[in-house]
Amino acid sequence: MVKLIIYSLMLLFVLSGCSLNKKAMTNLEIIKSTYEGKTSEENGKNLAQYAAENISWTEAKGFPYGGTYIGLEEITKNVFSRLGSEWIDYKFTPEDYVTSNDKVVAYGTYTGTYKITGKSFTARVAHVWKLKESKIISFEQFVDSQPVNDATR
Repeated sequence: MVKLIIYSLMLLFVLSGCSLNKKAMTNLEIIKSTYEGKTSEENGKNLAQYAAENISWTEAKGFPYGGTYIGLEEITKNVFSRLGSEWIDYKFTPEDYVTSNDKVVAYGTYTGTYKITGKSFTARVAHVWKLKESKIISFEQFVDSQPVNDATR
């Protein structure tokens, strides 16, 4: 009887999908989840889920939103809200990823149309992400800013 109870509990434990049965996401999977969701909202939720409280976010010097922002509130205000309100279909399309320990580099292409001028652009870009204990601690953008700036003029 005891063996049956133990077996039943073990089976219930395994089938329940408890946290001990779930595989932790790799750093690469975490970063991919911020780009490859079904919607921008899903990507944003994934970023918020994995962002460290004091995440450091650096937009390249010369880029319209250039600077370093600390924490999701500051990042949202100075980057994502502006991208959403000033551009039509602004997006990053990843081409590939490179990983090394606590770093993930995503590289690809930005595209979008600036609302005020109606001009569109394409620019090559690389994003360098650093993680610690499955939390994103920093982001740094490297981009050819000229095509983006040209679209705003």
